[in-house]
Amino acid sequence: MRKIFSNLSTPKKLALVALILGIIAVFAGSPYMGSEVKVNTKDLALSTVKNSDKIQQIELADWIIKSKADYTLVDVRSEDQFNEYNIPTAINIPLPQLPESDLLRNQKIILYSEDDVNAAQAWFILKAKNFKGVYILDGGLKKWQEEVLYPKLAVNASQEEIAKFEKVKEISQYFGGTPQTGAEQVSETKVNLPTPQVTSKGNVNQPKKKKREGC
Repeated sequence: MRKIFSNLSTPKKLALVALILGIIAVFAGSPYMGSEVKVNTKDLALSTVKNSDKIQQIELADWIIKSKADYTLVDVRSEDQFNEYNIPTAINIPLPQLPESDLLRNQKIILYSEDDVNAAQAWFILKAKNFKGVYILDGGLKKWQEEVLYPKLAVNASQEEIAKFEKVKEISQYFGGTPQTGAEQVSETKVNLPTPQVTSKGNVNQPKKKKREGC
């Protein structure tokens, strides 16, 4: 069943999930049901997001450095979490507020949270509201920390891996990160995220203003 579901197109998946939830809602109120039925909507949402609906970390970092402006980056965590640290150029729309946000349906929207789970829920919400260009940042803020802020080079790295790391190292330093090599690697429990270091590109940490539909 799961294999069949994963092969369906996104619109068919959304329709199927809506049908399932509708059926559950009907039976949940039926006196003939002897037990409560629960659905893990987070898992359902996450299972509908395909690789083509994901933006990779280094790709986004490159867009930010180049001041690419044809997308809106949305952090769906709480305001407190957003203020503690956010990816440069992001705006904050907490997940509960997303259905009433003034995002435009024709915008290219990239969503992120701590990981993929809440971002997938946000993706599902916007897709259900007929938003077209919606993506999630693969791995969320956790993976941003691993791949952009604190990338690691293995002690026995090959020449190819070293060359690749040198490129990532420049990106990491741009965002105020600390590339890690060998014994210098930071602890996995590090929580003090850096303030992004801005070069000639201007204040990349300035949130974009949300646009409104209409004239």
